[in-house]
Amino acid sequence: MNDGAGDPTDVLAGLLELTRPGNAVAAGVLTFTGSFVAAGFGADPVPVVAAVAATLFATAAGNAINDYFDREIDRVNRPDRPIPRGAVTARAGLVFSVLLFLCAVVAAASLPITAVAIAVANLLALVAYTRLFKGLPGVGNTVVASLTGSTFLFGGAAVGRVGDPAVVVLFALAALATLSREIVKDVEDVAGDRAEGLRTLPIVVGEGAALRVGAAVLAVAVAASAVPYLMGTFGLLYVGLVAPADAVMLDGVRRSFTDPAAAQRRLKRGMFLATVAFIVGRATGGTL
Repeated sequence: MNDGAGDPTDVLAGLLELTRPGNAVAAGVLTFTGSFVAAGFGADPVPVVAAVAATLFATAAGNAINDYFDREIDRVNRPDRPIPRGAVTARAGLVFSVLLFLCAVVAAASLPITAVAIAVANLLALVAYTRLFKGLPGVGNTVVASLTGSTFLFGGAAVGRVGDPAVVVLFALAALATLSREIVKDVEDVAGDRAEGLRTLPIVVGEGAALRVGAAVLAVAVAASAVPYLMGTFGLLYVGLVAPADAVMLDGVRRSFTDPAAAQRRLKRGMFLATVAFIVGRATGGTL
């Protein structure tokens, strides 16, 4: 590894790569979705922008700190990542992640207290994930799932409507679907995780049992997706969009028993379609 100063362009590119910009932007979109589902077109844009910025910075910081803590494992499994390949020193990666966390705190400081509380809890979970939770069977999966779902809660809290039923259901749907996907991902990664000494759910209880847990979790998520319609919050157009999303996710969990990689893609696609259904549901309300 190169511990000296590298080419500035390479260093900047490496720092950007540490943030996983695609993931950070996706998380920001989820926060915006939470705000829109909570308040619709009447949302005050100022707290929405602040919440999206806080999410972008926090997600980027979490990705960077994860690479810092995983740098020794990545030397073997992912030598192409910025720290193992020498584009960024470990110290630079750590300092960069701290700066990003501070930016997230500043962005969230003006938000309602509930949103700030969610942000603080998520920041602590992001820092603790790699060191404390990642190798514990089911616990690391649950932390990742909660963080994904909480982006919607954070968006709702930013506009003062964290308890909106549609936002709560969207949180539950996203968290449960992500938990199912994380379990499937662990099944796909069993060989590498076992070699690293990790105790993931499929390693502890067996791959078949873990996949059955994932299927049961997703079934609950699919059932939850009906709640906004049953409560009269969203109309038939929402049902027409969320039903195919549910079908895609159910097909994904079915495929997980034979092709975990394909199952992951289906689950991710279904989650995206469900998010679109919630956006359209709020835009049209119970009228369509």
